[in-house]
Amino acid sequence: MNLVNNIALTAKKVLIAEAEAIARLADFIDESFESCVEAILHSKGRVVVTGIGKSANIATKIVATLNSTGTPAIFMHAADAIHGDLGMIQPDDFVICISKSGNTPEIKVLVPLLKRKGSKLAAIVSSIDSYLAQSADFVLNANVEREACPHNLAPTTSTTAALALGDALAVSLLEARGFSSADFAHLHPGGSLGKRLYLMVGDIYGHNQAPNVNENASLKEIIIEISSKRLGATAVVKEGSKELVGIITDGDLRRMLNKYDKTEGIKASDIMTPSPLTIEPDQYAAEALAMMQDKSITQLIVTKSGNFEGFVHLHDLLKEGLV
Repeated sequence: MNLVNNIALTAKKVLIAEAEAIARLADFIDESFESCVEAILHSKGRVVVTGIGKSANIATKIVATLNSTGTPAIFMHAADAIHGDLGMIQPDDFVICISKSGNTPEIKVLVPLLKRKGSKLAAIVSSIDSYLAQSADFVLNANVEREACPHNLAPTTSTTAALALGDALAVSLLEARGFSSADFAHLHPGGSLGKRLYLMVGDIYGHNQAPNVNENASLKEIIIEISSKRLGATAVVKEGSKELVGIITDGDLRRMLNKYDKTEGIKASDIMTPSPLTIEPDQYAAEALAMMQDKSITQLIVTKSGNFEGFVHLHDLLKEGLV
C-alpha cells in the first residue's frame, strides 16, 4: 500500500472512530444532563468552564459557544485557578469542569475549593467513577472507549466527545431560553452572517433613485425616467397617488418595440407588468436577496402598505457583503 493510501486510510479511521464516539454519547443523555441545564437556566451568575491541557482548549470553545447563544460564560484555566484565578468565581456562578480522567492533581486541589465557595459543579468526564465525577453535582458522561490515536494516548476522541457535549449543552440552553435568530443577530453584528440576521431593506434602499411614472405616462416619459434614474426599471403608480400598479423594465421596452409597429399613443399601462414582486422596508435584506435569486432579477420594488417607496438593487446587497 502506498503512502497516499495509508494517509487516506488513517484519516478515515480517525473520523469514523470519532463519529462513533459522538453517536454513543446520545445514550448518556440522562436526568443529570437535564438537571444540569435546568440549574444553569436558574443560575443568577455566569457559567465558568475550566480544564487543563487539551481540556482547557475545549473549554475555551464551549465558553465561546455559550456566550454566542445567550448564556454568559467565562474561561478559567484549572492550573491558574489554584494560583490566584479562583477569585474570579462568585458564589452564584455555575462551574463546568472538563477532564478525561477526572483524577488529575490540579482537579483534586480545585474541586474542594469550588465546593467551599458554594458553586454548583458539573463534570464533563470520561470516567464516572473518578474523583471529579463523584464530587460533582451533575455528571455529563463523555465516556469514550479509546482515543483515535493508534497508541491510545493523544487526546483526540475524548476531546471531540467533550466538545460535542458542550454543543449539546449550549443548544439545549438556547432552546430552553427561546433564544431567537434576532437575539443571535444582536450578539453577531459583524460580517455577512450578522448582516443576514439584522440588516433590513429599510436600511439600504433610501440612497437609491426612485424612478416612477403614472399609469398614463407616455413612452417618451417612461424612457426618460428609466434612463435618468439608471436602475433599468421604473415603477408605475396610479394617477394622482403612490399606489403601485406595475413595473416597466428595459426588457419590457424591448419586447414592446418588437410587438408594436407604431409606438405613438402607447402609455405605461399598456406595457407594464402588473402586480410586480415587492418587498417591505421592515423585511430582512436577506429575504430580498432570496427573492431576487429565486426569480433571477436584479431589483425589487419597495412598498409600504401597497404604496411605492423605492427600489432595492442587487448591487446594494453586494456592497453589504450578503452575496
